[in-house]
Amino acid sequence: MSGREINNIVEIMKRDLKASFSNPIVIIVLVAIIILPSLYALLNIQACWNPYENTDSIEFAIANLDKGATYENQKLNVGNEIVKDLKNDSNYKWVFVTEDELREGVNNGDYYAGMIIPKDLSKDVISITTDNPKSAKINYLVNIKANPVANKLTDAAANAVYTRINAKIVEFIDIAAYGKLGELQDGLSSGAGQLSSGATQLSNGANKIASGADHVSSGANSVSSGASKVKSGASDVNHGANKIKSGSKSVENGASKVSSSADKIKSGSKQVQKGASDLESSVDPSTLPGPVKGVVESSVNLANSSSKLAGGSSDLAEGSVQLASSSSKLANGASDVAGGASNVADGANKLADGSTELANGALSLAAGSQLLSNSATQALFSAASALYGASNSLSGITGVNESQIGDYIYSPIKLERNEVYPVENYGSNVAPFYIVLSMWVGAVITCVMLRIESSTETKYSPIEMYFGKLLLFIIMSLLQAAVTISGLFLLGVEIENPLLFTFSAALISVTFMVLMYSLISALGQVGKGIGVVLLVLQISGTGGIYPIEIMDNVFQTLYPYLPMTYAIDLIREAQLGVVWSNYLPALAISIGIAVVTVIVAVIIKEKADDAAHYFEERLNDTGLF
Repeated sequence: MSGREINNIVEIMKRDLKASFSNPIVIIVLVAIIILPSLYALLNIQACWNPYENTDSIEFAIANLDKGATYENQKLNVGNEIVKDLKNDSNYKWVFVTEDELREGVNNGDYYAGMIIPKDLSKDVISITTDNPKSAKINYLVNIKANPVANKLTDAAANAVYTRINAKIVEFIDIAAYGKLGELQDGLSSGAGQLSSGATQLSNGANKIASGADHVSSGANSVSSGASKVKSGASDVNHGANKIKSGSKSVENGASKVSSSADKIKSGSKQVQKGASDLESSVDPSTLPGPVKGVVESSVNLANSSSKLAGGSSDLAEGSVQLASSSSKLANGASDVAGGASNVADGANKLADGSTELANGALSLAAGSQLLSNSATQALFSAASALYGASNSLSGITGVNESQIGDYIYSPIKLERNEVYPVENYGSNVAPFYIVLSMWVGAVITCVMLRIESSTETKYSPIEMYFGKLLLFIIMSLLQAAVTISGLFLLGVEIENPLLFTFSAALISVTFMVLMYSLISALGQVGKGIGVVLLVLQISGTGGIYPIEIMDNVFQTLYPYLPMTYAIDLIREAQLGVVWSNYLPALAISIGIAVVTVIVAVIIKEKADDAAHYFEERLNDTGLF
């Protein structure tokens, strides 16, 4: 840049500074331009300082219709308890009215919202102790039309009432369950005692089983010895049975011979009887001489005796036949007896084997019974001990009084909040957004109110005009920043690092002024339009109030390209606690925006200054601009 150009730039600066103090009206306007942006920030921050502290002036109607109920001879009225709690709550202006008054008031906008506690609320609460539990319902009425923010605040009030009611319900349910725990504790203690008694009885039974096992062992030895004797006797029986079978066969053979001889005797007896009869009928002793007569008579007598003898022999033969037949049957019977004795011997043998196995099985059963009894006894004693432990644990719980358990149940887990970079009030929290926004607004107002000239038809070049006018706007931005920073300290906004914050605020104010001045200087009215459009986009697209993640995709896309995004980060870090890894990139980008803006503006103004002037003239010709 040549010396002539520098002189021209200084000349323009001196001219503007002199004009700034030319008359009081100019001074007043400039002062207004300096102050107005700070008011934009300070007033909005003050309005947002702590809005939730003033909810006590918002009326919230309550209509309690609960008729109460009885549980275990005690009266319960959840609605009355809620009303009692709310009367001691100063967070909202609670108004207790009838149902009709509530509905009419919400409808007319007299109340932003209201809540109707139904008549069966308590009854529905205790239904949890029955077989047919019923959910309680609360009627919440809110007038959305009345105010866009008020309904959000009344939602918080409704949630507070809802939480209280739920807490009462949970407290009732858990206290009822707490009573049942006492019954359970008694049952566990009793059951533990019964288990312990049963274990003792089982232990005694185990001792008896052990004693019986000894008897079984002794009996098993006797059974084993007897089984050996049975097997030996069974062998002797089998041997005798074989002899009986052999003798029965001899008897059968002898009986057969006796039967054959008897038949012969019967035949001979019949012949003797016939001969004796023939002799007696053929001889008459009375006709015979004496000696012959004696012989004949003796023969007749002999014949008669023989006939008598023949009849006996025949009887003897008949008896022998019967004897032979009986002997044969006896032999057959003896053979059957021998066979049966053999079967009995075999059965006795098997019985002896089975008795031995039975004795061994009895020993195993006795041993297993003893083991099972010991294990069961140990298990029962362990179970009894566990039940006693559970009973003692429950005893520790059930020993707490109902007020203590109620407090615990109302809040069994407490949320411990640990704030990282805590902020005392909401106003300080939103300050970075409103500070940066006010600086952008200040730049727009300044650049619109003060004249930004074109080099056309002047002795100055576009570059000389650009840099010559720039000083005044930078001074205005620094004054605006000074007023805003002073107001922030007076307002009591929380600032962790005052020096870094002052530097950062001044830098952002200068950066925005350079950006806005460059747009208008290079592009004229088009630059003004771009500045306003950027203002609109950056209100929602920089994550100053609402997280950018919940905004529309368009704003999420624009977010990294908007100057206020990095300005807010810079101010937030300096004001509320610096994290250098966040601060330094925002600082570099903010400075880069100013530098790049100057370079691009000089290039555009040098090439398009005449065109921009022509465009301005045509607008002026219309009389509208």
